Amino acid sequence: MAWNRGDTLKDGKYTVREVVGQGGFGITYRVRDENGRQFALKTLNDKAIAEPNFAKLHEDFMNEALRLAQFKNHPHIVKIYKLLQENLTRNNFGNRIFFFGSQPASIPLCCILMEYIEGTNLEELVERRGAIPEAEALRYIQQIGNALTAIHLEGLLHRDVKPSNIVLRASNSEAVLIDFGIAREFTGDRTLRHTEFVTPGFAPIEQYDPDARRGEYTDVYALAATLYYLVTGTMPTTASSRLMNTPLKPVKQIVPSLSDNLHDAIVWGMELLPEKRPQTVQSWLKFFSTSAAIPQPQPAKISPIPAAVNISPLRQPQVFPPPPPADDLSSEKGVDYRKLRDLLKAGSWKEADEETLRVMLKAAGREEKYLDTESIDNFPCTDLRTIDQLWVKYSKGRFGFSVQKRIWESVGGKPGEWDVKIFKKFCDRVGWYEMKKDEWTEYPDEFTFSLNAPGGHLPGRMAHLCNSKARGFLSLLSRRDL
Repeated sequence: MAWNRGDTLKDGKYTVREVVGQGGFGITYRVRDENGRQFALKTLNDKAIAEPNFAKLHEDFMNEALRLAQFKNHPHIVKIYKLLQENLTRNNFGNRIFFFGSQPASIPLCCILMEYIEGTNLEELVERRGAIPEAEALRYIQQIGNALTAIHLEGLLHRDVKPSNIVLRASNSEAVLIDFGIAREFTGDRTLRHTEFVTPGFAPIEQYDPDARRGEYTDVYALAATLYYLVTGTMPTTASSRLMNTPLKPVKQIVPSLSDNLHDAIVWGMELLPEKRPQTVQSWLKFFSTSAAIPQPQPAKISPIPAAVNISPLRQPQVFPPPPPADDLSSEKGVDYRKLRDLLKAGSWKEADEETLRVMLKAAGREEKYLDTESIDNFPCTDLRTIDQLWVKYSKGRFGFSVQKRIWESVGGKPGEWDVKIFKKFCDRVGWYEMKKDEWTEYPDEFTFSLNAPGGHLPGRMAHLCNSKARGFLSLLSRRDL
């Protein structure tokens, strides 16, 4: 790989933390900038750099990044922030040396700085939970279908839609399409030569032939195969095997309770011959419109109490929306959460962190300045939800115990099961770099009290003072109330 943990880029502005993914020609790192913010950084891997046509691969990679940057406001497409360039030499690319004539030369390498998404990809989700309920799976598929539709309208194909390339945000469980390393342009009435690249089980038959025509139906097959995997927990038969008369196992044979509508949609979307498939993602998604599994939009109800209207003879009536609902500050123990709410609302993260400790000790009835295992297990459900929801709301999904819980699960953590390696990985994800030991002897001074902190970074004071043990904090994250 090009870089190792601790390597710095752009004169120290970014520090490499770990490799988070690799593909045929790409590699993606998690990096941290000087302010502690986390990003994903994608570039070409050593295999691509060794290719004779590296210059062409590099140009395509850069051009595709520029094209994809226009989708940074789409909620279901990973955000691309900027292009960076690093020079590869003997010193920063292992033992590789590149020569022009008799002199070693550095090679400018394009890197894409992207949003780093805290969460779990759908492959990991199925591995952990098994098959996903039909309604939940269809919600994710519709969100990714909307992303693909936007991409197709700009003349691009993704070409590698699969469960591991779809991540659920830890903050709101929305699906996001990532890894556009092999995205390519297409023209409906022309055959363009494409690099042969297949993910067995999810790639349609035309991707096995570099000269075959491709279209939106290429991504339709992969999206339908992803749905097959989600609702059955089983890998689909590869397109090449199906061509050799190995049939695709029917979905209802694996999960008899699934609806006929879903079964028929998967069969249609995974037709072996491209001309028999839906030709667009939109036409395939419309097939689900009659399914009871996806709730359809209902007409807005007319309230018998009209909203306030300011009538002016010089302009049209102006309707003022009703005020937002008040925060739920419920407590089973009579704890007043108004100060915590006001501090969070004002963005006073350090003071809110300290107030969280105070109100939790009060709700638990603790005189000592920590929560022991018994008080964690018996902590009032209503109060835990109130505290968590306030943090999640006013941090816009970045902070809160429920966010920390989802991150813990995304790195492989399981409720009630202690694993020091997983805990160290969790600490690295949330930015608790001094809190990786089982025993926390001193309160770390490295907390970042800002929205620029990594997701799940706060609250931190309560985590440190749960009986001064990592296991105590993980008992809190095991609560079903979160």
